[in-house]
Amino acid sequence: MYAWYNDIDPYVCQWVRNLIKTKLITDGEVDERPIQDVRPIDLKPFTRCHFFCGIAGWELALRQADFPTDRQVWTGSCPCQPFSAAGQARGFDDERHLWPFWFHLIDVCRPPTLFGEQVANGAGLWLDLVLADLESADYAVGAAVLPAAGVGAPHKRERFWFVADAAEHGCEGLQRGAKAQVSQDGPPQALGTWNDAGNPFNDWQKLLAESHVVRVDDGVSSSLDIRPRLHAYGNAIVPQVAAEFITAYLSCRP
Repeated sequence: MYAWYNDIDPYVCQWVRNLIKTKLITDGEVDERPIQDVRPIDLKPFTRCHFFCGIAGWELALRQADFPTDRQVWTGSCPCQPFSAAGQARGFDDERHLWPFWFHLIDVCRPPTLFGEQVANGAGLWLDLVLADLESADYAVGAAVLPAAGVGAPHKRERFWFVADAAEHGCEGLQRGAKAQVSQDGPPQALGTWNDAGNPFNDWQKLLAESHVVRVDDGVSSSLDIRPRLHAYGNAIVPQVAAEFITAYLSCRP
């Protein structure tokens, strides 16, 4: 197995190289080119392709979920800034709306399985486009809104998670018209009612939300190091949530 990791941030790319070097993630190639410059033929040698990879959270999630090492899979978390409520909300007019470039590679290369993620707040139209494009390319698609609190994190951090399976492989658990499976009003039913009795997160607003990430004394000035490090953490997915989503997919497509 050989993986391809792609991100335009040199800091996180070096982070991924360090993870590869220490054998914490799958060996592979780190590519710093913008996705607009990636050609379908460039991806042919790789079993796993991680677009907008950040600090390789999707690779960790695949490992945690025991995704088969011999099965080709793509992952991607397109930039959220065009659709995030915290941004300028320029949507499809934002130059960071990069889904069309990723979809072009998907449509040409046709990976059998791909996973993706996006902010839940404000990205409904983005997800509609993604599902419509994937279904037009004969993928069966499933999606859900899952919060980080569902795996024990002390914050809500809701995200859209989606999976696409090439139609020729088939999967009863993935359906056309998957938009009906996505709730924009609350957590998925699988995690129960958000404020039900016995839910340890029924008072999640009161839980300590302060980050427990601590710098190590690596000799680098904090003024030079802490900001890019926190930026990398902030843009990362929560691998434990992704692993649960992948595990649910494997339950219907082992």
